[in-house]
Amino acid sequence: MKSLKISFQGEYGAFSEQAAVAYFGDGCTPVPRENFRDVFDDVENKKSDYGIVPVENSLFGSVHQNFDLLQEYPLQIIGEVKLRIKMNLMGLKTAQLKNIREVYSHPQALGQSDRFLRSLTNLKLHQFYDTAGAAKMVSEQQNGTYAAIASEQAAHHYGLKILKKGIETDHRNFTRFVVLSRKGTRPKQLAKTSLIFATKHAPGSLVNCLSLFADRNINLLKIESRPYVGKPWEYLFFVDIESDQRDNNFAAAFKQLKNMTSYHKVLGSYDIGKVVK
Repeated sequence: MKSLKISFQGEYGAFSEQAAVAYFGDGCTPVPRENFRDVFDDVENKKSDYGIVPVENSLFGSVHQNFDLLQEYPLQIIGEVKLRIKMNLMGLKTAQLKNIREVYSHPQALGQSDRFLRSLTNLKLHQFYDTAGAAKMVSEQQNGTYAAIASEQAAHHYGLKILKKGIETDHRNFTRFVVLSRKGTRPKQLAKTSLIFATKHAPGSLVNCLSLFADRNINLLKIESRPYVGKPWEYLFFVDIESDQRDNNFAAAFKQLKNMTSYHKVLGSYDIGKVVK
């Protein structure tokens, strides 16, 4: 049986790769890509079966670039997974914590580990495009004063030693990833639907749009605003709703929503994802 190809942003050992394996199982083939747009391109152009991207972190909020790409590409969200993020400081096998002078990682990983990093002295922090990419670089540079912040999987993959485990400031640190597909799917359990819309310029327009769902006892799970590209000072609203788009109540609300908005798009209905610790 052919292994599913799953594109993700980053190097092997990235948290996105962990999310892919958590969702699809050990039999999938994760495909590392340099940036988020590459992941969307792979799925749209059938280079991969699916893609997986982070959309929000419980401490640092949304990954805005991926919200913009969701609006831009004709792809569907078919699933999600919420991954517990555990940060680890790692260096060469011969490295010692007291000798570390340069730490490399993704900006969010550096921010999420701020308290621990401030407890060390004489450190220089360097932003890197990816946590696992930072681990790969430290392995290649062979400098005992260099360290990276990344996953335990990255340490194993690049032959590094973990100098300190669990250095994130808040251990209630989760990232939500969504699975991208060319075709939608039908939820099997408790469903969530993600959609985008732009309101018309009128007083109370956003409240009126959201009330369409509240009046039908449909729970609003999340709302996020983003600039509407090409329309200065107008905004798109990304909304997660606890419902299947095929549900009669949702269909009735969405039918009315179409008439009250200048733009609308359903990103997909899918099962509410599991939490992976």
